[in-house]
Amino acid sequence: MKKKKWIGITIGTIAVLTGVVLVCFGGKIKTIYVSLNSFKDENLAHTFQHTPEIQPTKKISKGSDIFQFAKEDNAVLADSFDFEGTAYPTEQFMEDTKTSAMIVIKDDVIKYEQYFSGGDEKTLFSSNSMGKSFVSALMGIAVSEGCVGSIEDPIGKYIPEFKGTELENIPIKACLQMASGIDFSEDDDMSGFSMRTLMGTPAMKVISKYGMQEEPYTYRRYLSINTEILGQIITNATGRSLAEYMEEKLWKKIGAAHDAYWTLSNGTELAMGGLSVSLRDYARFARLYLNHGNYDGVQILDADWVRDSMDISAAFSKPGANHDAYNAIGYGYQWWVPEGNEGEFMAIGVYGQWIYVNPQRHVIIVKTSADPDFMAKGYELKHVEFFRSVANGIAPLS
Repeated sequence: MKKKKWIGITIGTIAVLTGVVLVCFGGKIKTIYVSLNSFKDENLAHTFQHTPEIQPTKKISKGSDIFQFAKEDNAVLADSFDFEGTAYPTEQFMEDTKTSAMIVIKDDVIKYEQYFSGGDEKTLFSSNSMGKSFVSALMGIAVSEGCVGSIEDPIGKYIPEFKGTELENIPIKACLQMASGIDFSEDDDMSGFSMRTLMGTPAMKVISKYGMQEEPYTYRRYLSINTEILGQIITNATGRSLAEYMEEKLWKKIGAAHDAYWTLSNGTELAMGGLSVSLRDYARFARLYLNHGNYDGVQILDADWVRDSMDISAAFSKPGANHDAYNAIGYGYQWWVPEGNEGEFMAIGVYGQWIYVNPQRHVIIVKTSADPDFMAKGYELKHVEFFRSVANGIAPLS
């Protein structure tokens, strides 16, 4: 993904924090100061483990049926891994990328689990854009239930604000694949978008004013407003907020061990990346996809949806699409798919949040971080090789 675009996301997030404080606390200067300082490099680890204390959120309650992973003593990770002809020591890499927690699971057995910044099994870590993959799952459920007729439907069918605009006929699928063609820049427009919504303008009304840069399915351009559109479609089609829908249709059904929280912007869930979830619960969500949407014999997600979510056969979805070095990783339905032959897929969040799944090795890795250098050259691809080395060490192919 184009690294500069994360700057826009970060600015937008800071704008959310600032706006919330101004609206809710008026002249409490001390609180404003605390909020604005949340994204200073030295405060990132704390911020990403205490988001529900800093921002307004909506609770997503767990169910009574908890899936328990078996647990072994921590396995020894590979000493190093190779990336572009250079060997990187594993422990040093984890330290350099400001890892706050990591878990490695093979065949439902925790092979490695470590917390580095004061967190533990109960700590809720910010998803940032990993939350987009959860929105994709909710869209899949809404389609399977008939609330959304088809992802080929135009977004204007579900969002009245888009009627009569250039955006009306964009297919839902194009938003899922980050190929909507909307004339929006994550670098230049995100902070303005966030501030306008905080001042009370509905997000869809703001988005409706943007035109089209190109026809849908022409290019893949990572735009977080695509996920905001998906979230609004789910809400309008189901009559439920994202948090309510996730609680009923997903969170109470996949054996989550802890309540989750969804950050609110102007009273609405931040679909582009506002979840706070425990490390093991991220793994439980990944396990649902690893098992083709099935949890203990119950099909929560259609297997076809899981399969289609990782389809990167379209030219704009492939690794290296658009001859853009920053699109080195393929992109499905709000999931990242690296080049390779083991069916791997990932959720990725700003500042170094990762869910990595390797179906052939039956391995799930979740890594949370507070890394201010997440825009460094080769950052994503280097992580792919790191995860592969860990997965191979835990579960070598025969």
